[in-house]
Amino acid sequence: YIGPARDYIARDVAADIVALLSSGATLHDRDDDGEEGTGRPLEPGDVAVLVQRNDDGRTVRDALHAVGVPVVLTGTSSVFLSAAAHDWLTFLTALEQPNRAGLARSAALTTFVGWTAEQLAGDEAAFDDLSVRLREVADVLSRRGVAALFEAVTATFGLTSRVLARPSGERELTDLRHIAQALHEAATEGQFGVASLVQWLRRRMAEAGDDASEELSRRLESDAKAVQIITVHRSKGLEFPVVYAPFLWDRYVHSTPDPVRMHDDEGRRVLDVGGKDGVGYAERSAVHAREDAGESLRLAYVALTRARAQVVVWWAPTMNTGGGPLHRLLFAARADDGEIADRAPVPSDGWVRERLDELAGRAAETISVEDADADHDARRDPSATIAPQLSVRPFARTLDLTWTRTSYSGITTGLHELSGTGNVATEAEDPGTIDEPQLESVGEMVVGTDAGETGDAGETLPSPMAALPVGAAFGTVVHRVLELTDFAADDLGAQLRDACTAADAERLTGVPTTDLAVALEPALSTPLGPLAGGLRLRDIGRGDRLDELDFELPLAGGDAATGEAFVGQIATLLRDRVAADDILAPYAADLAVPTVSTRSMRGFLAGSIDAVLRVRDPSGSPRYLVVDYKTNWLGADSTLTAAHYRPELMARAMRSAHYPLQALLYSAALHRFLRWRMPGYDPSTHLGGVLYLFLRGMCGPATPTAAGTPYGAFAWSPPPTLVAELSDLLDRGAP
Repeated sequence: YIGPARDYIARDVAADIVALLSSGATLHDRDDDGEEGTGRPLEPGDVAVLVQRNDDGRTVRDALHAVGVPVVLTGTSSVFLSAAAHDWLTFLTALEQPNRAGLARSAALTTFVGWTAEQLAGDEAAFDDLSVRLREVADVLSRRGVAALFEAVTATFGLTSRVLARPSGERELTDLRHIAQALHEAATEGQFGVASLVQWLRRRMAEAGDDASEELSRRLESDAKAVQIITVHRSKGLEFPVVYAPFLWDRYVHSTPDPVRMHDDEGRRVLDVGGKDGVGYAERSAVHAREDAGESLRLAYVALTRARAQVVVWWAPTMNTGGGPLHRLLFAARADDGEIADRAPVPSDGWVRERLDELAGRAAETISVEDADADHDARRDPSATIAPQLSVRPFARTLDLTWTRTSYSGITTGLHELSGTGNVATEAEDPGTIDEPQLESVGEMVVGTDAGETGDAGETLPSPMAALPVGAAFGTVVHRVLELTDFAADDLGAQLRDACTAADAERLTGVPTTDLAVALEPALSTPLGPLAGGLRLRDIGRGDRLDELDFELPLAGGDAATGEAFVGQIATLLRDRVAADDILAPYAADLAVPTVSTRSMRGFLAGSIDAVLRVRDPSGSPRYLVVDYKTNWLGADSTLTAAHYRPELMARAMRSAHYPLQALLYSAALHRFLRWRMPGYDPSTHLGGVLYLFLRGMCGPATPTAAGTPYGAFAWSPPPTLVAELSDLLDRGAP
């Protein structure tokens, strides 16, 4: 009786919902005083059907689909148990080996391609064309990943329109997209190729029955106004105007449960796996039965209290009815303390009807008892619903076009062309390591002399990195290698080789791992000059170094704007606070031109400092240096020597690339960081300045110096008062 009863009741639920939605029923909200407010027509989205099992939910869903009622199904089943998961597995398996005709034919029958068996058995030319397209999307997967694959398949095979044309199309498309997202995340985190992705999906499908995580539970397939089918467990804490609970009469009770789940006298959960022949099985089985019966009543309470306006339940006489929570609530004997018996006999239909009519008569017209009648042809006609009058909502807000999330790159966009000294690419702040400006007419602008004319010792010292490539990709790899390297390691060469391998440097740059490691080692052995107390990078251990310090600072109040800051105000600070004989004092004029100085800074400033180094002055007090690694080529031609990185030439390159502005912004970020994190922080004591390390000019211990400053290691000490005032300007805006 049980199966037919469920099917019959599912159809009766559908018929009842059709009748309810067609009756013109109106919902009335209540105001704070409990008075009824304005009514509105009842819609499918106001109705929920609560079920105990997902199988019952699918039965009701199919019945509602059959009578034209929009419905969505949610529950705790894993998306990897769905048909979409099998389609994904078949499709990915074919893309792993796109030249195998058998796998391609299997892929043709998946939802992705949508062929029928007749199409597959028909035109061979069409199949040849399909094989070509499968190879194309396989190439998209291998080069660009799962997200790009799903978009390519959607466009190539018309996936969206074809699937949504089916009665259950929204459900299918939601599952396909859900699995696509899970595959994309897995491939990204695990760096999976196609074969690994297939194995991952196969494993997740095998484990899906035991995986009840919220993330992998099937998602609601539509946000449209539709009847929602949901398990009682998932409905806890929710509320709906109208609730149908069609299967509270149904509860199967196993006479010899195995395993037995229960709690002991101390409230601990116990799992008895000894079987029915185990010692104490009868006692533990009895406790299990009592707890299970109690849990069924608690779930029934949840189901019956989810409705604001109406709840509809069904009763049916089957072999499972005696232990069902609704039957026990209505007909089971009660002990003196009110406890309800675990089971109750199933009486005749006539006796049940008399008892229910009697109950309804005492309920002051709040309970109605009706016979189920699923055998009629009622269907919902959505066209009969009067659509509301729609109008375009006016846009009355005023957009603040000066608010932005910016960076050093954003602030300096287009400024390099205005410098008149060359065209320099700006530095990207995300991921914060791309830095490879290119200078036009470099020889004339930067060097100004041919090698051998000045007698500079650096002109005969070739750069160890002269043979290495240039460009943003190479600069990014070098930054990553330095981030991974322990400068103070005993075997620095081995450290660099390991870091090059970990950064995948050879594949990304085309430079052999050993060659890149050998070329970088001299830079780590070059003295950094007076600002760092003569230390080298290889003298600084991990404990005195912070790599890739990301920051995001509010500008002029951030979200709650308090003013506005302008680039020209930074130029004013530079002019007022930097000594006239400072090597970068002329940079104030670069920022003071009208097209630059009027640039506004409001919103947030983001960036990433390559490294912060902690060094100590002679008294032992710590000082903190902002360090930025540069791989710029400053040579005049294919020749590159240490002389191309003399201090005055690096200063000219700094101005051309607007690096002084970057240095100031990074110093302000470090000032904020130390002020928040360091007890007793004093900028005049602890701010040590900035080092821009032009790695191609750092040639090891033999690197020449000028006034004590090594070539390639550009040092600048902006006054601490300038840094603090700049931080305040960025924070609050102009007074």
